[in-house]
Amino acid sequence: MCGRYVVTNAVQKTREIVKSAIAVNDADNFNASPQQKLPVIKSYTNGKTIESLQWGLTHSWDKEKKIKPLINARLETLKEKKTFKNLINNRCLVVADGYYEWKREKIGKQPYYFTRFDNKIMYFAGIYKNNQFIIVTMQSDSSVIDIHYRQPVIINEKDLNNYFNLKKEGTSFLKSYKTPELKFHPVRKDVNNPINNRKELIEEIK
Repeated sequence: MCGRYVVTNAVQKTREIVKSAIAVNDADNFNASPQQKLPVIKSYTNGKTIESLQWGLTHSWDKEKKIKPLINARLETLKEKKTFKNLINNRCLVVADGYYEWKREKIGKQPYYFTRFDNKIMYFAGIYKNNQFIIVTMQSDSSVIDIHYRQPVIINEKDLNNYFNLKKEGTSFLKSYKTPELKFHPVRKDVNNPINNRKELIEEIK
């Protein structure tokens, strides 16, 4: 799964891709967490925009039952799940520098920070409903599966329009897509608390 990530200066970094920014906080966020409003790219007939949507999909009955928002959607079952199958044409891209994942160890879990091997910006495949979005995940690539068995579906910048092309069936495109190579390193467990939000969270620990 993908439960935390990092995004910095999203508006500045996507200025050559999007036509306009709508109510986006361009501040650095080193611990982007569910239920926060975060920058995503959406596509319209007159161009792309970067907007702030809330991470996590909720239903009216969720609040009554105190159910946590859905933050990830499995690519493998995207067309089967009632919650998601009607949203596959509501496509968005989640802008990120990198993401965190936790490895189970003998004593607790150790967080790791993942980035692209080429250090380029990440675009996670996402879907949205109204003002909420979720991140599409897939089985991890063999190079990172030792840390966690799931990872976000990451789209290369040159292929962004292909994902937004509604003439292409969304799940088929994503399933055939080869994820870029990733690198990772262990980081402080301070990231476990979403209140912590500082650059030191992404620094490698020895």
